[in-house]
Amino acid sequence: METEQKRTLDKATSDKISFITYIVPAFAEAYKMNVQDAFFYLKKYGGWDFLNKHWWALHTDSEFWAVRSLYDVCYKNGGLR
Repeated sequence: METEQKRTLDKATSDKISFITYIVPAFAEAYKMNVQDAFFYLKKYGGWDFLNKHWWALHTDSEFWAVRSLYDVCYKNGGLR
């Protein structure tokens, strides 16, 4: 019989998930989208990759500047919103 292993997330992963689940809805609200549309917009125009790579730096900024940085990345990659 196999023993069950309890899986836990390390603090960095937990912090990253918390920040992403906070900033994507903030991005959606700032640019008048629903959260799903914001997610797909970020995916399409490079914001998602930027967010995953630089979340640690973004989370030290204010919400305004973190959202604006995501917008700037998307805009530079063809996003027109």
